[in-house]
Amino acid sequence: MLYRMIADIKVTEKSFGSKVLMSGIKFSIDDSEKVGVIGRNGVGKSTLFGILTGNDLDFTGEIIFKRGTVVVSTAQEHHEMSDTTVLQYILAGLPEYSKLSHIIETYPNTMGENMKLIHDYTQALSRFSDKGFYQIEEQIERELDNFQLPMIAHRQFNTLSGGEKRLVEVVKIMHSDADLALVDEPTNHMDYIAKNQYIDWMKTAREAMLVITHDRDVLNEVDRIVELKDGECVSYKGNYSAYLKQNAVSTGSKMNDFEMIEKRIVNLKQKVIDYQRLKEKSRNPSTIQRFKRLEENSRKELADLQNVDKPTFWIDKESAENLNYKVAAQYDKFKTRNIRMNLRGDESRSKHVLVSARDLSLGFKEPLFKGINIDLREGEALELRGRNGAGKTTLIKALLGNKSGEIVQYDGEISLDPHVRVGIYEQEISPKYFDLPLDTAIERMYLDRSLSISNTKIRGLMSDYLFTESDIKTPIRLLSGGQKARFQLIAMLSNNPQLLILDEPTNHLDLPSIEELETALKKYCGAILYVSHDGYFRSAMGGDVLQIGR
Repeated sequence: MLYRMIADIKVTEKSFGSKVLMSGIKFSIDDSEKVGVIGRNGVGKSTLFGILTGNDLDFTGEIIFKRGTVVVSTAQEHHEMSDTTVLQYILAGLPEYSKLSHIIETYPNTMGENMKLIHDYTQALSRFSDKGFYQIEEQIERELDNFQLPMIAHRQFNTLSGGEKRLVEVVKIMHSDADLALVDEPTNHMDYIAKNQYIDWMKTAREAMLVITHDRDVLNEVDRIVELKDGECVSYKGNYSAYLKQNAVSTGSKMNDFEMIEKRIVNLKQKVIDYQRLKEKSRNPSTIQRFKRLEENSRKELADLQNVDKPTFWIDKESAENLNYKVAAQYDKFKTRNIRMNLRGDESRSKHVLVSARDLSLGFKEPLFKGINIDLREGEALELRGRNGAGKTTLIKALLGNKSGEIVQYDGEISLDPHVRVGIYEQEISPKYFDLPLDTAIERMYLDRSLSISNTKIRGLMSDYLFTESDIKTPIRLLSGGQKARFQLIAMLSNNPQLLILDEPTNHLDLPSIEELETALKKYCGAILYVSHDGYFRSAMGGDVLQIGR
């Protein structure tokens, strides 16, 4: 198949104040090509997205789309949507729909015998039909229903939750029939069935796509992966599995290059000393000048090499286990810091029951499910699996005491060991922390749970979870999605829990952090109750599966 380039992307510099975020971004996108964009939290993925959508013009470089290329994107923010319905919002985002609809609706009343207008009207009718727009409203409502958003087509867009808006954005993209779709974290709020539907569509869609995601199920279906790293980008042909293999090889080569630089620095430092001594001992003016020149050249080369920043080195765990001893030793020496999770890992498991349910039925005005049985002991894992709205969150809330009092227990029993310490990873951070600086939020979170905390411990936690000095006074609401996720991990582990309840813990975490989370959880000796639509994470966690609903 002969591909043609439809987008050429060059960002030679993007800065925030004195900090250069990107300085060497260069890649292209071919017709129908599916490209995944990955990178550690904070490297600039969302910034790049803003540049590509045209919302950020404050950069040096150029973004060139092939003439006639129709580009659509998921929106990051939504303003002035007070009277717009969901259906109107989606339709307005479809290329050509608004223009063609306007012609079809207004021209019959104004065109008279004007042949140009008659021709335009006829062409619009034909194009409207070719694009399938006569059936589009019905198709959109059916797609919304598939994504478990029934009966919202005629609701006002601004009444939707953040997760619902993200799903609507994906539906808009799926019906755009564009040449290039720019999609940011499309699967974060999807259940496993909706995600499979999205992936099936992505695999067969004619349009090219650039998808910012750390969802490995999605990445395993792309044609190419572009990784943002150290202000630049590296392109890897193939899917996620191919990326892991190529990354291990290229990282090994880059570590070898960096080790050579370190050895050269040591050598140059000694040369500077040697030339300086030889210069001082010499009596011949020409000899003095020669050693002076050699010393100056060595100092210049040394300064240049010392200004080389250490690259980011990460190899996935499986590939790292298969490295030869020399490369493995280099990786132990140079690997980039990752989050450090302190989970209880001793083997003194009592195996007593922590969570129990018998023939349980819960709901609100009517039962959501019935006949649920749970017997979760220390050292075991249980996945709650079901569609959004099936009752997974309701079950967790009931287990934690039904504090709102809204949940009705229609039948059966549910119990949680009253002495067990519970750690909860939630999707949303409590609003009471939003306006607090990060260090104050950590302190308040500990004190709210009657746990001891000190400035030393706060700084230790911030270091363990890769927060920097500049993050200390940043309000929680201004943190990135990945940073908020790491704050939630700190909160979950604050009381040294014996039971972990995890609600989509891989959302917003970058790939190295996801792997570190999985590694830590595999060593964990307590019980784990989790909800995840990440196929890789579910495979890593294992355990029994409790199906809730259909």
